[in-house]
Amino acid sequence: MDVNWTDLVARARELTTGPRRILGLTGAPAAGKSTVARALVDELGQDAARLVGMDGFHLANAELLRQGIHDRKGAPHTFDVGGYVQLLRRLRSADEDMVYAPEFDRGLEESIGASVAVPATVPLVVTEGNYLLVREGVWAAVRPLLDECWFIEPGEEVRLQRLIRRHERQGRSPKEARDRSNGSDQQNATLINATRPLADLCYRSG
Repeated sequence: MDVNWTDLVARARELTTGPRRILGLTGAPAAGKSTVARALVDELGQDAARLVGMDGFHLANAELLRQGIHDRKGAPHTFDVGGYVQLLRRLRSADEDMVYAPEFDRGLEESIGASVAVPATVPLVVTEGNYLLVREGVWAAVRPLLDECWFIEPGEEVRLQRLIRRHERQGRSPKEARDRSNGSDQQNATLINATRPLADLCYRSG
């Protein structure tokens, strides 16, 4: 089911009533997940919703280099998915006065621990990431912890241009940015796009 922005906000607001709920946003790299997630939280307000990103569980660059997989950073096996699942369980139970979550710093290209504070009184946690609907391995434990999961997609050409620009901002040459976007990033996108039918709804971000 495709919805517009007004409908999206209204549906998110419904999730803020009652006990703690977790809303997932997923989609391919550069689909606009974090932008949509931040906009939703801003609309709802900090008392009603907090944003906790899956990217906070990127393995550190030093660990990726140690394993020889730094060139695949962003692939499913380059995350501490077990840590992410445990955080979602803590957030879902809402039985701690405060839970602190890590956040990924795109400037540093590293995660920073205990960066996001989530009080037990906040009724909705919005989490966004690439692999929320993946059903292989430990990733399969994520979806049952989400009350709803929405798929974000802006159109493939728009997404690729965003991704290339992102890589260029991170210091890659135009050729390196294109090669990365159409190479390992596209492998990840293919896996993610295959999960689209599992989403509760689809939002075509601009």
